[in-house]
Amino acid sequence: MAKVNEGAVPVLETWRGGILENAHLGHAVICDANGIVQTWGNPKAVIFPRSSAKMLQALPLIETGAAAARGLSDAQLALACASHDGADLHVGMAGRWLADLGLGESDLRCGAHEPYDQTERDRLIRAGEKPCQLHNNCSGKHTGFLTVTQHLKAGPEYNEIDHPLQKAIRAVTEETTCETVAGWGVDGCSAPNFAMTVEGLAQAMATYATAREGHGVRESAMNRLTRAMARHPELVAGEGQPCTDLMRAMNGRVAVKGGADGVYVAIVPERGLGIALKIVDGNARAKVAAIAALLEKIGVLDPAHPAAVKRMNPVLHNWRNLETGFLRLADGFPG
Repeated sequence: MAKVNEGAVPVLETWRGGILENAHLGHAVICDANGIVQTWGNPKAVIFPRSSAKMLQALPLIETGAAAARGLSDAQLALACASHDGADLHVGMAGRWLADLGLGESDLRCGAHEPYDQTERDRLIRAGEKPCQLHNNCSGKHTGFLTVTQHLKAGPEYNEIDHPLQKAIRAVTEETTCETVAGWGVDGCSAPNFAMTVEGLAQAMATYATAREGHGVRESAMNRLTRAMARHPELVAGEGQPCTDLMRAMNGRVAVKGGADGVYVAIVPERGLGIALKIVDGNARAKVAAIAALLEKIGVLDPAHPAAVKRMNPVLHNWRNLETGFLRLADGFPG
């Protein structure tokens, strides 16, 4: 089992005053249906995929028949795969979905945090209200979890590792990554997160990329989740967020999803490719620059598009808007 720092390579650099200030190391893998196409760093490095695994966690929502039984829309499926901003759009949709189940905010097990969306955050402050679990960036995923749990008539503690839902998620994780999970930990939203190699995560995304509608339950489910995300980028993250901006820049042809602590994935159906990357120190700027560079490399993201320019090699400014330095992709990545 390779540790996350073993074999990592430089991915992104920060320069200030002509001096290298930071160097962010990582791993990246591009896979097709047959395995690795190209790799940087160590494909066998074991990582927690964090929220980049939400498409895997959403598979039982369709495969158990829960989505069909509830007549879920593509928008709801996109929200189930989201790490959203907690904007009114996201909170409202999750709340209505719970109400349709005959459930409420207290049935969620994700915990509450302040919304990332500034408009909603300011509204809460003005109203003297506290954030609730619907504001949690994972509330859509957890509402999907509750939909499956209700359909299976399973217990309410759906985050427990021995719950039927989590057993189903572990099974689909192992089947799509083509490897036994390396262990598990508790994610920020309190759900189990299964460890895997960077290669395994990329292979799972390639499986999504090659999935065809009408070719069995698994492929149809993967195809629908990918389409749902790509068609509703505003639900997957939020206005101004990298996932949303990059998917819009690619006109719904690619689904991308970030995870906490330096993880990013992409599903590229037109090329039959899956991409996974991990920045060892968890740096957010580095992971976004890296996924944008990889999408440019395979020819699906225009490097001149504002969403790409903003994320790759940007100039840094301070609070007085003075130029203080710049970010630069490391030599050889993604050469």
